[in-house]
Amino acid sequence: MTPRITRALRMLSPHPWLGPASGPGRPPSGAPRRGPAVLRRGAAAAVLAALAAPFAIAPAEAAPHPPRTGFETSHGARWTGPGEEQTFLGAVDRGSDRVAVERIGTTKEGRPLQLVRIGKQRPATTTVLLVCSQHGDEPAGREACLTTLRDLAFAQDRATRAFLSRTTVLVLPTANPDGRAADTRGNADGVDVNRDHIALKTAEGRAIAAVVRDERPDVIYDLHEYGATPPYYDKDLFVLWPRNLNVVSPVHGVSRVLSERYVRPAATRDGYSSGHYGIWTDPVTGDPIKQTAGDGQERILRNASGLKHAAGLLIESRIDALSEAEKADRSLNQRRRVDSQRTALGGLFDFTEEQRARLRAATALSRAAGFADRGPVYLGGADNDPAGPGEILTDPPCGYRLDAAQYAGVKDELALHGVRSHRDGDGAYVPLRQSARNLIPLLLDQRATYSITHGQANTAC
Repeated sequence: MTPRITRALRMLSPHPWLGPASGPGRPPSGAPRRGPAVLRRGAAAAVLAALAAPFAIAPAEAAPHPPRTGFETSHGARWTGPGEEQTFLGAVDRGSDRVAVERIGTTKEGRPLQLVRIGKQRPATTTVLLVCSQHGDEPAGREACLTTLRDLAFAQDRATRAFLSRTTVLVLPTANPDGRAADTRGNADGVDVNRDHIALKTAEGRAIAAVVRDERPDVIYDLHEYGATPPYYDKDLFVLWPRNLNVVSPVHGVSRVLSERYVRPAATRDGYSSGHYGIWTDPVTGDPIKQTAGDGQERILRNASGLKHAAGLLIESRIDALSEAEKADRSLNQRRRVDSQRTALGGLFDFTEEQRARLRAATALSRAAGFADRGPVYLGGADNDPAGPGEILTDPPCGYRLDAAQYAGVKDELALHGVRSHRDGDGAYVPLRQSARNLIPLLLDQRATYSITHGQANTAC
């Protein structure tokens, strides 16, 4: 069995207090957790325990090494502040030769949008992108990203070093800094960034699109939180893959493998319950009752990820307190939320290591499929909701013509989406025969729900 990367990181991490609070679905306080086979082996455990020693928390008079977040130093009583995040990322960047921090944009209120690169430099065998806290009032994913990138940066165990020798981990630690500062779902303009992955009107959405275009990640992992509706919708973690019908079969398949064979089992091993995002279930039978979210809408990052050839997964930790103890002590609640996100990240890294060949094959096939220019394009529906006749382009056009005004209005967005076009008189022509083939009608067809302009369909191929 491949070593479990994040289990090793948990042992090396300078925050051993980060664990789930006791309560329903939780191991009792102090109870040992079931670990994977590799860490149940005495020799491996002894080696990892020895490696952990240099990373113990330093005395108060010395600077801690590796650096710690504000969330950690407060034992989960408060979230890491914006200034603390910048200090933390600077310390990680200076302290590890595996890490590079770059500014990829600026928010309306002047805050930096930053990308952290960890591991093998390009060209990497596999690239994983973590998009953390697109919604500013959902902070647990951000804290999990910050501590995980630090642990990857400083870990010395053989399994993690081998993993990083063939993987680049990219992290957008705070994908919505203005929203995080204000503790609001939307950005400074009140726009939901996670509904902007087609229009690309926000600085945040544009920055994410540029990273996806330039880095070509094999996996895009999107960290969120949700409010429960007991007893129908109250799991510790909800997950969901791209449901959009235009996601090619191999990418759709590996995304489901990531969810069902890795992330959810990782949660179960650590005592967390899990389910499918947006689906209410009967508390007795577990049967689905209704769907309230989680459709195939292309403007959501989970679906846009698949349309851009990456295996994608949405992960949602439960905000609501699970016990009277959590209600009485906010730090218990917040630590549980962050720890559940870190547990799920363990499943992601195990998937990346163990399914590397299958993952790379799936994303390569997806990138090549558009050049065949065959098959329908779906303007609606989802993998659990068949498209209606009016939502299917059974014989899609060869491309779309844009007049000069249209092209001037959308050329930057097309470029950010990685869509190729060429000049056509005063305007431009966008052919379907390219890697972005299944995305183009969603951007330019007049029948598409979230199109950015209405191109003239060319059917004279």
